[in-house]
Amino acid sequence: MAFNVPQSDKKRVVIVGGGFGGLKLANKLKDSNFQVVLIDRNNYHQFPPLIYQVASAGIEPSSISFPFRKLFHGRKDFYFRMAEVRSVFTDQKILQTSIGKISYDYLVFAAGTTTNFFGNKNVEEHAIPMKNVSEAMGLRNALLENFERALTCSSETERQELLNVVIVGGGATGVEVAGALSEMKNYVLPKDYPDMPSSLMNIYLIEAGPRLLPAMSPPTSAHVEGFLRTMGVNVLLNKMVTDYQNHRVILKDGTQIATRTFIWVSGVAGETVGNLDPKYLGRGRRIVVDAYNQVEGLDGVFAIGDQCIMPEGDPRWKGGHPQLAQVAIQQGKLLARNLKALEKGKTLKPFRYKNLGAMATVGRNRAVAEFSEVKMAGFFAWFMWLIVHLRSILGIRNKSIVFLNWVWNYVSYAQSLRFIVYARKAKEVVDRQARLASQHWGNDLLSEGVDAQEKEIDAKNAQEKS
Repeated sequence: MAFNVPQSDKKRVVIVGGGFGGLKLANKLKDSNFQVVLIDRNNYHQFPPLIYQVASAGIEPSSISFPFRKLFHGRKDFYFRMAEVRSVFTDQKILQTSIGKISYDYLVFAAGTTTNFFGNKNVEEHAIPMKNVSEAMGLRNALLENFERALTCSSETERQELLNVVIVGGGATGVEVAGALSEMKNYVLPKDYPDMPSSLMNIYLIEAGPRLLPAMSPPTSAHVEGFLRTMGVNVLLNKMVTDYQNHRVILKDGTQIATRTFIWVSGVAGETVGNLDPKYLGRGRRIVVDAYNQVEGLDGVFAIGDQCIMPEGDPRWKGGHPQLAQVAIQQGKLLARNLKALEKGKTLKPFRYKNLGAMATVGRNRAVAEFSEVKMAGFFAWFMWLIVHLRSILGIRNKSIVFLNWVWNYVSYAQSLRFIVYARKAKEVVDRQARLASQHWGNDLLSEGVDAQEKEIDAKNAQEKS
């Protein structure tokens, strides 16, 4: 396989990842003197803030997803390729992917993060993450199947395991998932499963720290905790999960909670780049960049958004910027400007994050928001949350569908999307994926120079193992 991107007299910018940052960068490079190549493992942009609503059957996956090719209809000097990054060879400016290699003049990593299990392999094997649309659909299927099975199982122990839901992580995602599942318990289960008492369903939200939403102020955390407890969520603070065995979540203090729905949203880590030297990585596996989002020591390589960390660039954020959409969007916008300036020999502008605030919703009429010195909780914060997120969704159709879903759910408490659907991959796709995986480090994929560097890496790894 090959990229089949034509050579051009324009310099080529390769963007890895079509999230908020990558998309903003690609859009801002429109009509510039660059050839832009966007690479993503999916053929669509997804809207992470509403992924939890897919998991709770509140909205359909297509409402928060938008195809890249439709976004860039008629765009000149722009190419999208669906692929996964394998490695980068910066001395030759070559990026190796699952569909072949591509050369670049400027390379921008904007692939975001993946779930961080903190090295706990047992938890990683059994827990359900929720970082993307496909994982959210997997959680939805698991929840609905567990409800169906709880009606027919013969053991009370198994029934309780099926109806207990444990969420690990008290950040925004954990809070929003707990709130959504609580509303499902209170308003959906009594209607859909009248022969099963909804009181049997227990929702646990576990946080290792002393409060929920640690990135927000203590009063805001207290508001959210109060909302959740009122809604029937069992909030456990200062509790650390250490293992999961025999359908039991095991805490550090020895406590065990029976469940077959074990949701892990406790942390994230930057997406890995095959052979990138660990010296370029900082906290949370994020790529360390300077004030211009450039990876120091690597010619023409940049990183933006959640995948990067700027420990020295902005004095107000010594530990790195928060992993929020606005950071990625602002970095993508500025990087486009700086790349244009770089080509013209002009001075680059350092990144300074403009904090637009943070928001989180717990459920109907319950949300929190912080804007600079203004903090709010309750209905008005919830209404603001609706407006902000609705405006941010791509596409008029998607905005309309999400809005109508929200209105209908608000009036009727009855989501109509509770389907258990498992996708079956065609044999051709399965065979192709297996073939590409086996060719990952094939000699036919790389040039002689890359092969030489590859052998050096293999030799170094073998030496370290011995």
